[in-house]
Amino acid sequence: MSFFFKGDKKKKRIIKIKKTKRLEWEADPDIQDQMKEIILVLGLDHIPPERVFCYRTTGSKAKAYARIWSFPKIFQKALDIESAYVMEIISEKFDRLDHDNKTKVIIHELLHIPKNFSGSLLPHKYGYTQIEKEVDVLFKKYNGK
Repeated sequence: MSFFFKGDKKKKRIIKIKKTKRLEWEADPDIQDQMKEIILVLGLDHIPPERVFCYRTTGSKAKAYARIWSFPKIFQKALDIESAYVMEIISEKFDRLDHDNKTKVIIHELLHIPKNFSGSLLPHKYGYTQIEKEVDVLFKKYNGK
């Protein structure tokens, strides 16, 4: 922690500056396996699981439990690489959830991937579809209810 003085000479305040924790990324094989199982059970055949990479982050200030990152078409063309996605699990938030809610979060992130697996992302509402409603339907299917 660092300190410095702020203000004029008569009124000196000490302000503490906290060093922020670094954002760290680490591949997460457990989430990768769970994601593959969800794709298989729900029949999300348009998603090749080997092209969705699951990472866990620590030190994030995000309010989300997880995020999905795309690899836009311009980069695919420039680098001559197939489309791919990265699912980021934000440890500080995700780890507090129970097993069912963790599964729902993974399903939610997978629903952002379009049927053509183009490298773009679908918004929370598109056409007549709302991702949150779809998550509930697919979660029941996943649990066999």
